[in-house]
Amino acid sequence: MPELPEVETVRKGLEDRLDNFYIDKVDVSTERTIASPGGSKEFIEMLCGSFIGSWQRRGKYLIASINKKVINRQSCPKKLKSSGWWGVHLRMTGYFQLHDKNIEPCPHTRVRLWNREGKELRFVDIRNFGQMWWVPPKLAPEEIIKGLKKLGPEPFNKEFNPFYLENRLKNKTCSIKSALLDQSVVAGTGNIYADESLFSAGILPTKQAGMLNQNELKVLCKSLVNILKISIGEGGTTFSDFRDLEGINGNYGGQAWVYRRAGQPCRRCGNTIIKEKISGRSTHWCPQCQT
Repeated sequence: MPELPEVETVRKGLEDRLDNFYIDKVDVSTERTIASPGGSKEFIEMLCGSFIGSWQRRGKYLIASINKKVINRQSCPKKLKSSGWWGVHLRMTGYFQLHDKNIEPCPHTRVRLWNREGKELRFVDIRNFGQMWWVPPKLAPEEIIKGLKKLGPEPFNKEFNPFYLENRLKNKTCSIKSALLDQSVVAGTGNIYADESLFSAGILPTKQAGMLNQNELKVLCKSLVNILKISIGEGGTTFSDFRDLEGINGNYGGQAWVYRRAGQPCRRCGNTIIKEKISGRSTHWCPQCQT
C-alpha cells in the first residue's frame, strides 16, 4: 500500500501537472470506487464543469479543491466559486496516469477524467480497493470521508513529538511496530517506514510500546521524520504496483536498511536481517543493531 512518501509524491505530481485542469467529462467504470453519498451519478455531475485547484495530503488521503467559474453580474468577469472537494485514497494498488493522447484503457481502469483538449487523467487500481469522494462545498472533507476523523498528527507537524508519543503510548501493551501502524497514533506511516524508522532508531519492533523511555521516543520521532523526508526525496518506494504520475518507480527501495532484506547482511553490522510477522504484518529488523 502506498504510504506517506508515495502519496506525497503523487500529490506533488498532480499539483504540478493539473494546474487549472478543467474537467469536461468523467467516466466511472467501477461503481464501488465512488464511496461518497450519491454514488457515481452525483460524483460525475458535480465534478464535470469544474477546475481542479490545489491538492493537499492528510495521512494517506489526497484532497483536491474543485471550483467552477461564475459570472459576477456587477463587474461581468468570471470568478471561481468552490464546488466542493475531491477526495482520493489509493489503498493498496491505486495510481494515476496522465495521457495527452487517446490510449486504450487497461482492464483495471476505474475512473477517467478529460479536459476539453482531450488530455486524460486516469485512475488505475488492480486490486480495486481505492476510493473516491465528492464533498459538497459547505462541508468539511472529514464529514464525508470518515477515515479523516480517525487520523493522528502528521509526522512533520509540531504536534508529533516525544511528549505526544509518551502520552499516546502510555500503558499500551502492543508492540511499537503495531503502534506505528495505527493511523490514530501517527498519520501516514505504514509497514515500510515503520521498519525503517525503528532500525534507524535502534529499537526492536517487538518492544512493548508503553515501555519506551523518553530518549527512545525522542530518537524514534527524529528517525521517522528523517526516513520519510529521504523517501519523499527519492519519489517513494516501489516494490510492486506504485508509480508516480509519470509512471516512474520510486527509488527509496534500493537503499532500504531492513525492509524486504530478510536473510541479507545488515548494511551496518553485517548480521543477518530477520523477518517475522507482528500483528499479521511482515516485519524486518537487525538483531544486533536493534534492542
